[in-house]
Amino acid sequence: MAGQFLTEDFLLRTDTARTLYHEYAKVMPIYDYHCHLPADKIAADHKFDNLTQVWLYGDHYKWRAMRANGIDEKYITGDASDYDKFLKWAQTVPYSLRNPLYHWTHMELKDPFGIKDKLLNPDTAEEIYQACSQMLKTPQFSVRNIIRKAKVKLICTTEGPLDTLEHHKRIRDEDFEVKVYAAFRPDKSLAVGDPPALNAWIDKLEMACDTDITDFASYINAIRERHDYFHEDGCRLSDYGLETAYAEAYTNSEVKKIFGKIRSGQELNGLEGLKFKSAMMFELALMDAEAGWVIQLHLGALRNANTRMLSTLGPDTGFDSIGDFEIAQPLAKCLGRLDAIGKLPKTILYNINPADNAVIATMIGNFQDGSAPGKMQYGPAWWFLDQKDGMTEQMKVLSNMGLLSRFVGMTTDSRSFLSYSRHEYFRRLLCNILGSDVEAGLLPNDIPLLGQMVEDICFNNAKDYFPMELA
Repeated sequence: MAGQFLTEDFLLRTDTARTLYHEYAKVMPIYDYHCHLPADKIAADHKFDNLTQVWLYGDHYKWRAMRANGIDEKYITGDASDYDKFLKWAQTVPYSLRNPLYHWTHMELKDPFGIKDKLLNPDTAEEIYQACSQMLKTPQFSVRNIIRKAKVKLICTTEGPLDTLEHHKRIRDEDFEVKVYAAFRPDKSLAVGDPPALNAWIDKLEMACDTDITDFASYINAIRERHDYFHEDGCRLSDYGLETAYAEAYTNSEVKKIFGKIRSGQELNGLEGLKFKSAMMFELALMDAEAGWVIQLHLGALRNANTRMLSTLGPDTGFDSIGDFEIAQPLAKCLGRLDAIGKLPKTILYNINPADNAVIATMIGNFQDGSAPGKMQYGPAWWFLDQKDGMTEQMKVLSNMGLLSRFVGMTTDSRSFLSYSRHEYFRRLLCNILGSDVEAGLLPNDIPLLGQMVEDICFNNAKDYFPMELA
């Protein structure tokens, strides 16, 4: 007998799994410590005009699927109407079977829109578009109310050092009960691959700090000023999107000369670039350690692989992939350099290449020091891995090589306000893993013990791990 699709027991294969999800996981609030939500929309309590705006704008996952389905770019990032873009997405959805997008699409229609009995396809597209678009125009579907409906307690958006944080300040001043903080993402400060862009960024940094950046020391001082600015606004974590960690040996005199070359517009050779990135990672990590922040390292993405589309649409438009960069040795050296001087803060490591799962899971064990439970974290399945198999494998690897019970749980890592379904997806998979182990006799049938573990991973561990204030 065929099973029904997307029931209340979706992904839950055992009675124990169902008990753990419905009685423990489902009721827990969300601590979304890493996302790319636009803070200006939260500040304005924005209402979207239609389903395309909330669902397709900026969603690289859907864009890639539409391109793979032969949809012209006009209907993806081009000038087609919002309705026509949605129709092309509806045309694509039936071809996304076994892609996580098929699950997420229908989970997001179910919650928050309450559409439970219809699959999205060309025949249902108009009805679903009109119904959801009408709901989005009502106060109940403003951005803040969507967040409330998902039981979110805290959000950390990802912002560059030059951001004014004006929207975060407005959110705080208006006493929105969900805490919204910035995470400090200084990637552009070490992006030596494009000297003109880096110099333009440094010029803006000078303006933001009202100072002259004449050498490497003044560069670091200016970034520290912005770091302090974020700290004063409540920020307590940094975030890096890097190919790999950098820990090349360097001297202060070498870095001074390299910075001079950058400011004079000269190209760096490969070794000079590595030395500069290594110096920057070390200096930035010291700032984080001294301020008591958490560091997040997102490692391994090969970005902007399609140079033609990069020149046409710019970065972050759906043309990145998994990379095969060396991870273990530079990461060990980078973390070890900080640990040796007592300046390694709480750290979360994310990998995008599944071949690196065991590397990351064992790397965190090298630097656990007993100062805090789970000080070193293996971050949740990220980007191309935040799907059924990727999430399951990340939890299995962490279980085998670390302490799953101390895991700080899932994030949305999304630009969409509808992506809280990813927390539900993760929680169902977590409960399914534990429930299956109980049924197989691999774990004790102790529901209170397992239920506490589920609640901790869903929310409590993150609440205790991060130094941001909840109330």
